[in-house]
Amino acid sequence: MTARVGVVTFPGSLDDKDAARAVALAGAEPVALWHADADLKGVDAVVLPGGFSYGDYLRCGAIARFAPLMSELVPAARSGALPVLGICNGFQILCESHLLPGALTRNSTLRFVNREQRLRVENTATAWTGDYAEGQEILVVLKSGEGSYVADEATLDALEAQNRVVVRYTGSDPNGSRRGIAGITNEHGNVVGLMPHPEHAVEALTGPSTEGLGFFTSILAHLGAKSPAGV
Repeated sequence: MTARVGVVTFPGSLDDKDAARAVALAGAEPVALWHADADLKGVDAVVLPGGFSYGDYLRCGAIARFAPLMSELVPAARSGALPVLGICNGFQILCESHLLPGALTRNSTLRFVNREQRLRVENTATAWTGDYAEGQEILVVLKSGEGSYVADEATLDALEAQNRVVVRYTGSDPNGSRRGIAGITNEHGNVVGLMPHPEHAVEALTGPSTEGLGFFTSILAHLGAKSPAGV
């Protein structure tokens, strides 16, 4: 049976179609989910794509947290049952929904960053990174104005101690994120948020590499491993 991966569209989402294409290229069925419908349509996993949900008024992701769909998504994700990947604005939404700790703030340069970015994969035990090797470096796209990950020292120490840092920036820190953190996971490993855009690195024609596709093939392998039939 083909895995069904929902892609949520909020007002202001920009990368929902790109995320859906990445899901399809990985071999899953993308399922469009609308923010105002409190219905996950029985999907096996969910992607919260990048963009400017609700125009990023108030704080990035703060209004999207209260969307009707999130009333279904949050408890399912918190229980560990539903794998969720939040990319850029989706990462911000996960933090605002308290599914992930910390927050995303203005880049240290106070400028929008749009560049190819190398990442080092630190944790391959999540639902979304199993197809990578620990320490592997990948090239994806970073495009954000409020992409600096911040948290208090106790939270940062806990993330490090629990191996919950998923990816880090390599080379110079592009946005002032604490400890070079580009993405983290929750304690179950089913919820992952990252600021860079793996969905823009899935085809050689349009991306700087195809190395972002591993996030989307990883969830298929994860779901297959959880299936009683192994399919």
